[in-house]
Amino acid sequence: TGSVAVMTAMSYAAKMGVMVKGAKYFESFAKADTIVFDKTGTLTEAQPRLTCVLTTDGWSEDEILRLSACLEEHFPHPVARAVVNAARERGLEHRERHAAVEYIVAHGIASSIEGRRAIIGSAHFVFEDEGAQLESDIKERIESQMQGLSPLYLAVDGKVVGVLGIEDPLKPGVREAIADLHALGVKHVIMLTGDSERTAARIAREAGVDEFKAELLPEDKYAYVEQIKREGRHVAMVGDGVNDSPALGLADVGLAMGGGSDIAKEVADIILTDTDLAAIVRLRRMSQGLIDRLTSSYSKVMLTNSALLALGITGTIAPQASSLLHNGSTIAYSLGNAKAYLR
Repeated sequence: TGSVAVMTAMSYAAKMGVMVKGAKYFESFAKADTIVFDKTGTLTEAQPRLTCVLTTDGWSEDEILRLSACLEEHFPHPVARAVVNAARERGLEHRERHAAVEYIVAHGIASSIEGRRAIIGSAHFVFEDEGAQLESDIKERIESQMQGLSPLYLAVDGKVVGVLGIEDPLKPGVREAIADLHALGVKHVIMLTGDSERTAARIAREAGVDEFKAELLPEDKYAYVEQIKREGRHVAMVGDGVNDSPALGLADVGLAMGGGSDIAKEVADIILTDTDLAAIVRLRRMSQGLIDRLTSSYSKVMLTNSALLALGITGTIAPQASSLLHNGSTIAYSLGNAKAYLR
């Protein structure tokens, strides 16, 4: 009876845009008391957009955006697409002037243009890892103007020449979905991101998550999931990027957004073709319902079989009747388990 319910549930899930790679992941997701979300493309829109370009060293906005797009166009990250799309919208054509481009995962991009080292990425990458310089008063002014935005710093030969402000808006319905997950028994909803503390705090507040961690590298996300698993939590991880893959694989159950990277989908146990978080709520509700039905069905089957066995031993019913009743009850319970998904 259980196998019929599970197969029907998997078919039903596929129709609502959720591919579950194995029956055990329904149970894992139903039991999850902690859900960890990556931010970009999961809680926020998969397509961030460029909203402002600031210059710091006499360069024009067009020059900053043209060079940034030249570096970013080689990579499929949502932020890179936002820069490239903005340059295209402004009609800024660029020819390849740089040498081989080095992509430093979750940090930024480095290359050489006409013999000068050019880098673009997060403040951590540009200032701490690369040691780029920017006067403190200018940096404070930029941080003030970048309120609520994710800044990308562009530096040439160790000097910051421009900053691009990327808007990463929250998806519609996220706060409601997280409230629904809490109502369905999820005790901890956590957001992980490589963004700055300030940007992460804004998104976390708007989304209604319980906790957030900012300025994380892929290995930091992995370590965090490892830590909370050691604490005894049953963890579901939701992500969509290459950077999320290690943590997705480590979680008790990993969920990949349909618009995410192929690696994330390969590693994940469940794939959501819909980018709306309401699909996660529907999956949680369905998984819990399935487990409840399987538990109830198991109790009924044990009770029925025990009763038939007792009746057979006492000679109350013939073996043929016992067999018929056993098969009939099995079919009835199977149909009852599947009925909820066939409406």
